Amino acid sequence: MEVKNTILFVCTGNSCRSQMAEGFMKELLNTDHMILSAGLKPSTVNPVAIKAMKEKNIDISRQTSNHVDEFLNYKHDYVITVCDNAKKLCPAGLDANNFLHWSIPDPYVDGKDNDLHLPRYRKARDLIESHIETLLFEILN
Repeated sequence: MEVKNTILFVCTGNSCRSQMAEGFMKELLNTDHMILSAGLKPSTVNPVAIKAMKEKNIDISRQTSNHVDEFLNYKHDYVITVCDNAKKLCPAGLDANNFLHWSIPDPYVDGKDNDLHLPRYRKARDLIESHIETLLFEILN
């Protein structure tokens, strides 16, 4: 089934990178697109990712971590993998008009989610924001 105007961001845990991408796109794309994110092994939205996004005045604290299987058998406008693992292991049933891959380094450090690692999250956030700006230009023009 085709789902019109959906943009799906996919990463491994759907806790950091895909959540930040979803947050940016929801904030910056003022159209009728449905913005989603999912993971291969979803967990929870990472508190340090939430903090990094708040620095950009974007609140992702109410977003949920979803399994990619929830979005199989739909044809999306865009499916964007934001980590190499997700690109490699993305399920075959995921369908889209446009597939993109952004290789964003994982800011997560072995269970050590604290402010000492905030610079890693900022770096990932800023790289995602740059990709989002490029994608927005493509979508809107």
